Amino acid sequence: MDETDDLPHPLREDLTLTQVLFALSDPARLEIVRQLVDGPVEMVNCCLPAPDMPKSTKSHLMKVLRESGVIRNTPRGRGRLLSLRRADLDARFPGLLDAVLGAR
Repeated sequence: MDETDDLPHPLREDLTLTQVLFALSDPARLEIVRQLVDGPVEMVNCCLPAPDMPKSTKSHLMKVLRESGVIRNTPRGRGRLLSLRRADLDARFPGLLDAVLGAR
């Protein structure tokens, strides 16, 4: 685990296909990942399909994505910056992210 940015993130070599696929299997989590494809997004600006979703649910979605290694969640001032770990995912599972994001 890499804990240099305050929350634990799995190292590239520790990413597992089952955890990544689980994280990407939920429509709300997949929507978050789609928002990060073009670059980092402030967590507060990350839109969810259900705007009335409780903050605790949003936090849980982010936690699953972070712990699976799909996103990096780093402190930025008083907020948090979310970024897609594309390089790590592409290195471990070539083509997976493009296949999942291209499916509708």
